[in-house]
Amino acid sequence: MRRRDFIRAVGATAGVVAANSAFGADMQPEATAPFTLPKVRAGIDRIVAVTVCTRPFRAKGARIETEKLGRKTVVHNYGHGGSGWSLSWGSSTLALRLTLQTKVREIAVIGCGALGLTSALLAQRAGLKVKIYAKERPPEVRSTFATGSWSPNSRYCTEEHATPELAAQWEEMTRISHRTFQQMLSLPGDPVEWRDGYLLTDWAPGTGGGNHNNEPVYPNLDARVRDLTPRNLPIAPGTHPFPSAYVRRYTTMYYNITTLQRMLVQDFLLAGGIIETREFESPSDIAKLKEKTIINATGYGARALWGDESLVPVRGQLLRLIPQPEVTYGLVYNATLTMVPRRDGIVLQTSKPDDFGNTDATVDRVQAEDAVRMMAELNSRFRG
Repeated sequence: MRRRDFIRAVGATAGVVAANSAFGADMQPEATAPFTLPKVRAGIDRIVAVTVCTRPFRAKGARIETEKLGRKTVVHNYGHGGSGWSLSWGSSTLALRLTLQTKVREIAVIGCGALGLTSALLAQRAGLKVKIYAKERPPEVRSTFATGSWSPNSRYCTEEHATPELAAQWEEMTRISHRTFQQMLSLPGDPVEWRDGYLLTDWAPGTGGGNHNNEPVYPNLDARVRDLTPRNLPIAPGTHPFPSAYVRRYTTMYYNITTLQRMLVQDFLLAGGIIETREFESPSDIAKLKEKTIINATGYGARALWGDESLVPVRGQLLRLIPQPEVTYGLVYNATLTMVPRRDGIVLQTSKPDDFGNTDATVDRVQAEDAVRMMAELNSRFRG
């Protein structure tokens, strides 16, 4: 998830268009007593994992439509950019509607990531018999390497393709997913949690934080769902521990991906589902399956499998530090560093100018260690 997208997610969704409106004239700083927060133990020796994934961006938004493959019907459900987990239940609901129109009782799902698992589970709940075919399964799938934060509008489409019809579809998917995730709160392992976070900028409102990554312009769809997350508020100087001049408190959802994936896989298997390890090199391989209706949830893999050249890779690297249960707040610093407080570790993420269109999945250790040093330097300037 790109820093500007995260800022928009925690800002515009709650009624603020961007981070640079941090102290807008229409809002007074939140009245709060001085408080302190536990620091992240940011040390290179505490890195337990560094991962890279390729996000599947499509300028026209996710592909959710049917295609005939000989006598079979393929329901496509891929191309969600950085919004795969956040839109998963809503997108898979739309894919299920198309699946049910084929009138079959046994279906196949290709892919075992966020979209594959949710498609399979929803189909089971609709009374269908489902078999997942996948080259990889959790934790090897790309969905494992997501940041783990609510971001339904992270690189979903470009502004030029944000038609009223697309925006309405996006809103429906967002609301369905949001409602579904609320039903997972307080489940064992806390697969979904609401947490507070802080948006820090050293620059004055309206003077920094733009897009320097040479990416396309993305639409502000978040305004359609402002009611789904609490409004964020500026915090008065002198009451918080941060060194930044401009601070906002936001509240958003986080996914503990390890727990969430395990829960979805177990639910699928307990309901009689089957997962078979299989790799497909072309649509002709898929045509050989016994199932007549197939949901294609292969993410970026659809570019090679279906020849979909509209899919653009977006490289994303994150690292995890040893878990700190006492750190329960998120952080976005100067649109450069993101910190997510997951149960399986403190997640840190930075971005590079060439991430968009980059297929390189090689770990950049230097970038990872720089992120830790940035977090450590910020910590060193905490007050209290």
